[in-house]
Amino acid sequence: MPLTTLDPNTALVVIDLQKGIVALPTAPHPAAPVIERCAELAAAFRRRDLPVALVNVAGGAPGRTEQPRRAGTLPPDWTELVPEIARQPQDRVVTKRTWGAFMHTDLDAQLKSLGVTQIVLCGIATSIGVESTARQAYELGYNVTLAVDAMTDLNADAHQNSLARIFPRLGETGSTGEILDLLELTRA
Repeated sequence: MPLTTLDPNTALVVIDLQKGIVALPTAPHPAAPVIERCAELAAAFRRRDLPVALVNVAGGAPGRTEQPRRAGTLPPDWTELVPEIARQPQDRVVTKRTWGAFMHTDLDAQLKSLGVTQIVLCGIATSIGVESTARQAYELGYNVTLAVDAMTDLNADAHQNSLARIFPRLGETGSTGEILDLLELTRA
């Protein structure tokens, strides 16, 4: 479904724009333009006094998987948000230990306390943190908008699968420019 509207109480949720994640090789898009678009969205939401939630990941679910996990100790700055996102005092910062930003965090409570009914999602990785958060948000009753040019993945096929097959079932998709234009109309 193409992007139709933004609710008056919409929040931006930025997924895993942290030093450890953005240093990984991404596909199909490099991290730098994704970070730039996420920062542009964050600045626009802040100018309109709309909530911005910056999510980082500091662990993983404990279950067994077939794919091996990264071995070794993570660098000390692994969870630090990238400076380009320009964290502000009013931003909400949420640290997750699973793929999705709502599971075992207080993100839902924070957003509901602000009357948020819709979220715009961006970040890295499309098929992991972004998709998991979109699924959880949809299940929690939020209207979900996905900024498709403000995300990338570790795998191009996984990225494309999320965009083509999963996201249309969870919400509406649009470009950063389309979201900014709609934000301008909504808050005029």
